[in-house]
Amino acid sequence: MSLIRPAFAIVPSLHAGVLVRCGAFAATRAGRSYASLAASPRRADQHKGKPALDATHTAHKAPPHAITTTDAVSTLPGKTTGTVDGDWVLFHPVYTEEELKSVEVLHHKATKFSDKLAYGLVKFCRLGFDIISGYKHKPMPEHYKSMSVQDLRKGGYILTPDGWLNRILFLESIAGVPGMVAATVRHLHSLRLLRRDSGWIHTLLEEAENERMHLMTFMQLRKHGIFFRGLLLGAQGVFYNMFFLCYLVSPSACHRFVGYLEEEAVITYSRCIKDMEDGLVPEWTKRPAPPISIDYWRLAPDATMLDVIYAVRADESTHRFVNHSFGNLQNKIDVNPFALREPDMTVKGTKAGFDREEAAEFVQESREKLYGQRK
Repeated sequence: MSLIRPAFAIVPSLHAGVLVRCGAFAATRAGRSYASLAASPRRADQHKGKPALDATHTAHKAPPHAITTTDAVSTLPGKTTGTVDGDWVLFHPVYTEEELKSVEVLHHKATKFSDKLAYGLVKFCRLGFDIISGYKHKPMPEHYKSMSVQDLRKGGYILTPDGWLNRILFLESIAGVPGMVAATVRHLHSLRLLRRDSGWIHTLLEEAENERMHLMTFMQLRKHGIFFRGLLLGAQGVFYNMFFLCYLVSPSACHRFVGYLEEEAVITYSRCIKDMEDGLVPEWTKRPAPPISIDYWRLAPDATMLDVIYAVRADESTHRFVNHSFGNLQNKIDVNPFALREPDMTVKGTKAGFDREEAAEFVQESREKLYGQRK
């Protein structure tokens, strides 16, 4: 997996699979190389030979509505897709085919009371969410392959595309909250105490933006009405404030809660993938991926919705791994083990998280690889 993330240091050479903050914002996928927009030919063409803009000079005349048009994709048009190619500010992963297929459904065993409480809350929320979204996922009958998609939907065995969208959009609108809340709390804590944060804020903000980009992607498939938006507003308002208060009391329990929440997300997307590969969501089988997703995950130009779901599931696996790892750390004194690099998906997709000793070893290994430091 390659990453697009801001620079702390430029490293001459690292062995394959080491994920680092890379100075050139470089990312590769399927033999292709991508660099930051600042270094891209498109950006160079835009500015080559053009004077800097000021209050009295404009390069071209824009339509009056250009500044007010609301668009989930971008405020700056690309050449053909309407997206800003390659100019994503925070870290986000670009996966290989092997990594996309390596994600497993995992569960972190709850041992402490706080872990059990967090897991119980997630299960309770999952039950309510299933009822609201109409998600049943009943066990398939033995002869389901001989049944039509319409019959399976009437029997409550599978969801319609609208059913999947309602569920995914609601899930992603909530999933983008914890990272932003945690980053805000730690940011204010750092300001009050006049000390550094040990790298946690960046990873938490990266998680929040990544979840938001999931939402921006699926928003392209359908526009929702006032009722659905009102439901999101109420759920987000309640969840944000509750998570904020809980994070003030026990950050570790909150990260464990998010880890369990992401476990459920991996399960949901895994089931969606299976339904699509079994031909049970025919409306999405050959549907092209939204342009924003092709740009964000560096998908192939002919990517389909199945490719998008695979990438989103891999992201959720990353959040599962990171939050369970954070839940195992002492948040007041431990550094963020993922501040410099992250394991690739063959680790994050097959392991629930690092314990504290593994995190310490990973930090030391990162220092040795990036700076040549030794004990």
